Amino acid sequence: MSRRRSWRERLLDQRANAWILAHPLGFSLQVVRAFRANQGLLLAGAVAYYALLSIVPFLMLVVVALSHFIDQAELLETLRRYLGLLVPGQSRPLVEEVAHFLENRDLITWLLGATMLFFSSLAFTVLENAMSVIFHHRVAVRRRHFLVSAVIPYAYILCLCIGLLVVTAVAGVLQALGREELHLLWRDWSLGGLSAALLYGLGFIGEVVLLASVYLVMPVGRPSLRHALIGAVAAALLWEVSRRVLVWYFLTLSQIGVVYGSLTTAIAVLLSLEVAATLLLLGAQVIAEYERFCAEGEARTAPQPFTTEAAQ
Repeated sequence: MSRRRSWRERLLDQRANAWILAHPLGFSLQVVRAFRANQGLLLAGAVAYYALLSIVPFLMLVVVALSHFIDQAELLETLRRYLGLLVPGQSRPLVEEVAHFLENRDLITWLLGATMLFFSSLAFTVLENAMSVIFHHRVAVRRRHFLVSAVIPYAYILCLCIGLLVVTAVAGVLQALGREELHLLWRDWSLGGLSAALLYGLGFIGEVVLLASVYLVMPVGRPSLRHALIGAVAAALLWEVSRRVLVWYFLTLSQIGVVYGSLTTAIAVLLSLEVAATLLLLGAQVIAEYERFCAEGEARTAPQPFTTEAAQ
């Protein structure tokens, strides 16, 4: 039975892939229609708002924990580089706040640490709720136990700490590689360009892995790794384009500093998080539509908006 089921799933995947490759515009429009029907922009706004509340205490907790294992300056430089992938152009002020907090970390009490840990988990909780709206066809079949939902944010924070530890170590090796030279055919070839390319590739791969892990862990049900990678690659490619547009906008057209004054950094970070959350949920919608397409085995009509009855 399991072999026949897996053969059927492979057949449906092949049919879905063939239809999507033949009608990419139709599939894209269907994703957008489903995203609008599920109030995707409203969900992204909620995720971005709570991410803004969570990002600073989360970074502070992570850096305080990892500073016991990694040199503080190297850790902050790695954080600044890869934080720039999330909030382009605004990573330096955030890292400066984290560095200032590190100088006064002896003042941290158990109550302050618990409060920071709670605020760090808010974004993950809201993201899980947003995912339940996107994947409401899974929620209608199976609901997650509330204890699992309570543990997921903290387990995810621990996994991100380990991931940042690994990335910092690898980035240190690649930076050391960039200072070396290759002697070949009586010429010296600098490895700085290769190091920069590898650092960028490491960031992009880490971005895809992070997004895939979100799509695997946050939604209810047992997702497919292949489907999670499809949504992760789609969201990562869209974010790479959007990130460059944001940098260009902040450098050339934006008058945000004139309008908001001392609130400029917070507004710019919120705008970046809003775009990132929208693309994150849009990637989840790609996975949801792909799953529904495979389940039905044929082209569908536009999905109905999410309702509370559908989730019960």
